[in-house]
Amino acid sequence: MSEITPDLVRHLGVLARIQLSDEEVERLTGQLDVIVDNIAKVSEVATPDVPATSHPIALSNVFRPDTVGDMLTVEQVLQNAPDAADSRFRVTAILGEEQ
Repeated sequence: MSEITPDLVRHLGVLARIQLSDEEVERLTGQLDVIVDNIAKVSEVATPDVPATSHPIALSNVFRPDTVGDMLTVEQVLQNAPDAADSRFRVTAILGEEQ
């Protein structure tokens, strides 16, 4: 028996402040029922002795040495900037922060 009913979907729509048509209620009832059934299947398989994982393969961070390389001069950095002032990029003020 389905746990998701059209009345429940309508109630969830009201809680989410979403106006749902009758067609949407019927479609979502079926979709949510499939989702609930799949979650139930996963719950049946999950056992306390199986550790929870976020990825099927263990991940590790790959770091490279942090070494100083060749650096650009201020002139090289600013040569293609649309606007520059006082050796800095000049950008349009936002959020009323005009100075």
